[in-house]
Amino acid sequence: MERYLTRSLEPKMLIERILVGIVILPIAAFGIYLGGWVYAIGIALVLGIAGWEYWRMVRNGGFSPSLILIVGGIVSLSLVRHIFPPPGFDFTLNFLILAMMTASVYHYEIGQTHPASNFALNLAGLIYLGWIGSYLIPLRNLPNGLWWVAITLPAAWVADIGSYFIGSLLGRHRLAPRVSPRKSWEGYFGGLPFAIAWSISLAWLAHSQVPLITPSKGAILGLMIGLTAPLGDLFESLLKRQFEIKDSSRILLGHGGVLDRIDSTVWTGVVSYFLITLFLL
Repeated sequence: MERYLTRSLEPKMLIERILVGIVILPIAAFGIYLGGWVYAIGIALVLGIAGWEYWRMVRNGGFSPSLILIVGGIVSLSLVRHIFPPPGFDFTLNFLILAMMTASVYHYEIGQTHPASNFALNLAGLIYLGWIGSYLIPLRNLPNGLWWVAITLPAAWVADIGSYFIGSLLGRHRLAPRVSPRKSWEGYFGGLPFAIAWSISLAWLAHSQVPLITPSKGAILGLMIGLTAPLGDLFESLLKRQFEIKDSSRILLGHGGVLDRIDSTVWTGVVSYFLITLFLL
């Protein structure tokens, strides 16, 4: 059987990735540690940049979504989620959707040929990065949120690293050949032990200070993150395939764009938030 391995990184790209990581990781860790407005604004900015990349991506497919409505809506939803309880957030979301509908009518009147499709793409970007992505903020705002973030978000990152190495060594069966032909089932399941080990270890460290957080809960989170986070990566790969681009942008040397880096993290935030609030608190 033909072997589908994860593509090896070129030395230059690997060096660039390491250097960017050295710069970004301490900044991200500091923002997570501080929490509050610093964290919320940081997440809003990251999601806003990802929204800009999403806008660029779909424009490459011949559509004309609204940059202002997508990026402005994503940033607004993120900040409102930090400030207000659900009724206030729902008001903002509904207002933005109505504004998108109104803009579609206006754009058709001035001659735009695909306003309904553009409305759908505007709405998709808003829901994808504004609604789902902004769950990274209430995750940090949970009681003992610093620990929950430390247990969950890095679990997705170490799972990705584990998947890369296991897939490179053992990958033979393609996971999603049309979307991402280099990814294998071996790599997908190979990342699970890394995610689980991370989450258990951090939950064990947290347990002495927060008895509610136990290694067994860490294991549950690690398992679910390991299973779901790669789907975020595959979905973004789907977008890039359809709109025929290699990276969402070139903002991050060796990494591509911001959306390329947070595609799994977006899924991890929302999955972790509901697992914790519905079953683990």
